Amino acid sequence: MANHSRCAACKYLRKRCPSDCIFLPYFPSNDPKRFENVHKIYGASNIARMLQRIPVHLREDAANCLHYEARCRVEDPVYGCVKVIYQLQQELNMAQNQLVKAQSEIALVLNVYGPPEDYISGPQTSEEDLSSSFENYYTQPNIHGHLPLDPSSLGSLDAM
Repeated sequence: MANHSRCAACKYLRKRCPSDCIFLPYFPSNDPKRFENVHKIYGASNIARMLQRIPVHLREDAANCLHYEARCRVEDPVYGCVKVIYQLQQELNMAQNQLVKAQSEIALVLNVYGPPEDYISGPQTSEEDLSSSFENYYTQPNIHGHLPLDPSSLGSLDAM
């Protein structure tokens, strides 16, 4: 045996682990279940062949994908990872429908109430405008020809 510890694949297959073992970087000895699942679904020779055909810089991603797909297949032999993909597509469709609904509700509110600037910031009025409109309110007759009641002319409520 070499100076390094055997990988999970070589331990599982009960063979010597060479220093250039294709499985060594991707199936460490401390995670034997990882290789067992992949081996159960794909077989050791197929895994080795796939990894050898892939550029070295992509092999880790490929081994991770093989592990994920094999684990899903072991957990759900009928659907495997397709079940997860389907569930994620359903969640995406629901989120898109919620977005469309929210956008239509926003459009409805904007049609009824106008743009948000009008009711967030309020009308821009100066103190002069406020005092003149206050004076006009109490000095101009209403649509019935009556002057509004000035609250200051009522006196205090304690007198009642």
